[in-house]
Amino acid sequence: MLFFLLFVTSLMASTTFAGNFYNDFDITWGGPRAKILNGGQLLTLSLDRASGSGFRSKKEYLFGRIDMQLKLVAGDSDGTAGVTAYYLSSQGATHDEIDFEFLGNVSGQPYILHTNVFACTRQGCFLVDNIPIREFNNAEKLGVPYPKSQPMRIYSSLWNADDWATRGGLVKTDWTKAPFTAYYRNFNANACTSATSCSSTTKNGLRDDAWRTQELDAWSRRRLRWVQKNYMIYNYCSDLKRFAQGVPPECRPSRVH
Repeated sequence: MLFFLLFVTSLMASTTFAGNFYNDFDITWGGPRAKILNGGQLLTLSLDRASGSGFRSKKEYLFGRIDMQLKLVAGDSDGTAGVTAYYLSSQGATHDEIDFEFLGNVSGQPYILHTNVFACTRQGCFLVDNIPIREFNNAEKLGVPYPKSQPMRIYSSLWNADDWATRGGLVKTDWTKAPFTAYYRNFNANACTSATSCSSTTKNGLRDDAWRTQELDAWSRRRLRWVQKNYMIYNYCSDLKRFAQGVPPECRPSRVH
């Protein structure tokens, strides 16, 4: 079981939302392949030859900390070249998006995880098992867009991507092992729904908005460097073939990790 967090900091206060999938999410596609079970405590997405499935949150969030426990398709990818995507996104042609994409792998090797930030306060941080794997700092002073003005819904989907996800499309999904299923539980959003609706809240008599000012400490930065050294296989800031005229401005030291 993996523990995923989308963590965005701001100087605004927060509102805490306890998780129940009936109350917090809508099934958006896939019909019976997406199910809410156990009184709203568990959600499953499945993929078969006919279709994948997906859901989205009822609320939109602007700043905050988003927690979700996610169990990917069993046995590494267990014969699927599907993608399990978990992300935040606003709407429109110039939308903001912050996402995790887990690429299936029929060879039985570990999952490949893509993290993406698309943007038209202060920093964003991706965590897995509460360990930082990527930090995206606000570099608006350098002309780099930052996702701070468009509230975003939480989305997740499981879909077939064997045209590109596995060895560039060379390995196809083994449909004899379908359906493939991902599991979600323990959702929690400690977040602002909009810039005007943020209000201070307390939990057990204490403020529950530490995310507003939290930054990576020395231990977290060591863990981040360890993850990148041992597990990162691609960093666009190092891709000089892609950016022959020079890497993007956020790739300056300490700007993006």
